[in-house]
Amino acid sequence: MAFVSTPRLHENELHVDTALVERLVASQFPRFAHLGVRPVRALGTVHVLYHLGDDLVARLPRVGVPREEIDKEHALLPRLAAHLPVEIPHPVARGAPTPEYPSEWSVYTWLRGENPEPGGLRDPRGFALDLADFVRALRRFDVPDAPPSERGRRRLRDLDASARASIEAARALVDADAATRAWETALRAPEWDGHAVWVHADLLPGNLLVREDRLSGVLDFGSLGTGDPASDLNVAWSVLPRDAREVFRGALGADEGTWARARGLALVIALQALPYYRHTHPAFARAARFTIDEILDEHGRQG
Repeated sequence: MAFVSTPRLHENELHVDTALVERLVASQFPRFAHLGVRPVRALGTVHVLYHLGDDLVARLPRVGVPREEIDKEHALLPRLAAHLPVEIPHPVARGAPTPEYPSEWSVYTWLRGENPEPGGLRDPRGFALDLADFVRALRRFDVPDAPPSERGRRRLRDLDASARASIEAARALVDADAATRAWETALRAPEWDGHAVWVHADLLPGNLLVREDRLSGVLDFGSLGTGDPASDLNVAWSVLPRDAREVFRGALGADEGTWARARGLALVIALQALPYYRHTHPAFARAARFTIDEILDEHGRQG
């Protein structure tokens, strides 16, 4: 499946096109100026990507991201790479804001692969084991003064108003009553006990790469830090079919409370995304619908 980043996804989005990237590269990194610049086909919604030749990629925030996220990636990704079982991007250069593009941006190594099709993997059980290997390896990463992950510490009760508003916004697209019941079940999950582990906290299909139907790379570590282990388990409903979810859960030994929180996180993320990206980014909306359908089906079976 070909995922194409649409030109504009958000209000106040920064304008980025090929000519702008060529100017930024030529002025700030002339050593890369001879490399061809061309847009990348991608599923992500936070950055726009442009190939620089065959081995590098320019990554530019659509609406700007906190400087701390860029600091974190440039500091930690080179240290983290040797500890993980799959490839991750390596920061090569850090671009400065300009009057034309008022945000920092970065050049990374290019990782080959495709985003997984939610529910469309030929070997979903093998992919589930690959995901579990990645999550386990990340949890073992040991860094003094580890940064907390704000995204990885979200509590379901703090997302309640957003979830209910998203259900209303998607009422014509989903079974709103079933979605409400599933969300209210999620709210009854035991709260996180505060025992933090290293989490990526954004393991959506657009941040996963597949080669030969196996996990080959993971992207976008802006939310990296310590937090609730549930924040890396919601991927189970974003990509995997039911049988493979159980393989993933078993490989990580997730307890019922953590699993229930993860399902709630997956549901609210998808409920927010479906109406928001329905017209601007249909591929992302389809991935959100897959997640919602899987959770509602699972909730119906359990009910």
